[in-house]
Amino acid sequence: MARADQTDIALRIVIERPVIGVLHSLQGKDDLPLDPKSSLGGEALVFDVPIRVAPGPKFFGEQVRREGPVRRFVYIRVGQLAGDPASPWSRRIKIDIHDIGDALLDRAMQGDAVIETTIDGTGADGTPACATVRALARRIAPR
Repeated sequence: MARADQTDIALRIVIERPVIGVLHSLQGKDDLPLDPKSSLGGEALVFDVPIRVAPGPKFFGEQVRREGPVRRFVYIRVGQLAGDPASPWSRRIKIDIHDIGDALLDRAMQGDAVIETTIDGTGADGTPACATVRALARRIAPR
């Protein structure tokens, strides 16, 4: 699909309740950590991810990964994968984006807002979340 048919939008991933002191990062286009950060006191971690949307909708971008013909997602790397070799964890969180609703996409394509997806950063066992994590909330937020 031609880039001219794609619209740039902003996606924000908010990780609520991250495990304190554990490094998290986006997965860069080269499969390396991008923008690593950790929570010092339990505060949320925030990652801004530029993506492009084409009719369909179809999703594109340096942090957008694909699985099959429809599924698109963003990885958050955790622990060792985020760049902390001393971490006991080596995980990734998969956050689906192909299921973002048309109303949110339409509003974000107007350019004055960001789609904010909030996830829980701590698994049921008290360790960092991993695998596919469902959004707790998805909303339009100001840039």
